[in-house]
Amino acid sequence: MLVLTGALVWAGAGAWRGYLIIATVATFFVYGYDKRQAVLGRHRVSEAALHLLALVGGTLGALLGQLVFRHKTRHQAFRLVFLGIVTLQVLLTLAYRWVAR
Repeated sequence: MLVLTGALVWAGAGAWRGYLIIATVATFFVYGYDKRQAVLGRHRVSEAALHLLALVGGTLGALLGQLVFRHKTRHQAFRLVFLGIVTLQVLLTLAYRWVAR
């Protein structure tokens, strides 16, 4: 992931935005798929995989998936980990902007 991030930064902001859009859309659809699997009582996507998708750039898709599909909204442990991921991403973004000025 670090190599991919470095390559995207080197390629410019356009590539980075494209990556985030793809990660957001993919994560959103995985949340929808997992909700459908839950309703049907079938094999589910692991919580670790859902968190990993958010961690690698799909945070907005995860949040939208939680809201649109009403998925994982009552699971406090899941929500706390998700909040931790969002907090980490915000702090890293602020640190990057501070160093890059």
